[in-house]
Amino acid sequence: MEIERKYQVTRMPDLANAQVREIEQGYLCKNPVVRIRKSNEQYYLTYKGKLRSQAGQEATHVCEEVEVPLTRKAYLHLCGKTDDNLITKTRYVLQLSDGHKAELDVFHGKLQGLVFVEVEFADLEDADRFEPPAWFGENVSGDKRYTNSFLSLQEDLSVFSTLSE
Repeated sequence: MEIERKYQVTRMPDLANAQVREIEQGYLCKNPVVRIRKSNEQYYLTYKGKLRSQAGQEATHVCEEVEVPLTRKAYLHLCGKTDDNLITKTRYVLQLSDGHKAELDVFHGKLQGLVFVEVEFADLEDADRFEPPAWFGENVSGDKRYTNSFLSLQEDLSVFSTLSE
């Protein structure tokens, strides 16, 4: 099970000690989510059961997730099934002072300029206790515009022009 929250970023943190992953990913199906991903030189196929938002002080997404490794050849074959709607981003994995890991995604290509951060939790109680660092912005876990599957279909960032509406 995956329990996570996604946040906007108000300012970039210090990335000097971050793990860096170059990610390319595409979607074969949106409901349920079936995704392929290249992370540096590792390849995966991921199935995610329907996401649901948990009621509480802040939105939290919970879903079933199964990830299996792919060969490079299988990944490249499946890339053609994504209609060239691949997302590219650099992921910085940062250790937070409270022990959680933050995954800061900086998008490239047609999504250049988009940055957000995700944190995964052990359980819902852990998520409820979480105090975001000062550089985290608004919790956008319930906003579909911040899902990678939705972003894969966008041609630019104009979908965010209604952010303040």
